[in-house]
Amino acid sequence: MASHRSPTQTTAWPEALRMTARSATALVGGYAAAASLATLLARLLPGSRVEASAWGMVLSFLVFAGLGLWAFHERRLVVVAAAIWGLALASVGAALLLGVRP
Repeated sequence: MASHRSPTQTTAWPEALRMTARSATALVGGYAAAASLATLLARLLPGSRVEASAWGMVLSFLVFAGLGLWAFHERRLVVVAAAIWGLALASVGAALLLGVRP
């Protein structure tokens, strides 16, 4: 007699891997993007260094929360990973190109 498997039994492992990758991207990539954007904002915002750094940190919490929520809302993992890691790399590159704030 043939074995009757439900669709969830055959696709459970790939789905678990996708959720793990999505969670890692949301947590690690979101943190990297938020931290690098905070650094970039601290460099670009007018005012004293202390105020610019404080505002960059305050806004980074909103960015991290927004990226985390969006990472689980978007259906395609490739879009999530490309956007979050691309944002992190772009903001790190821009901060490195701008250099230290005078």
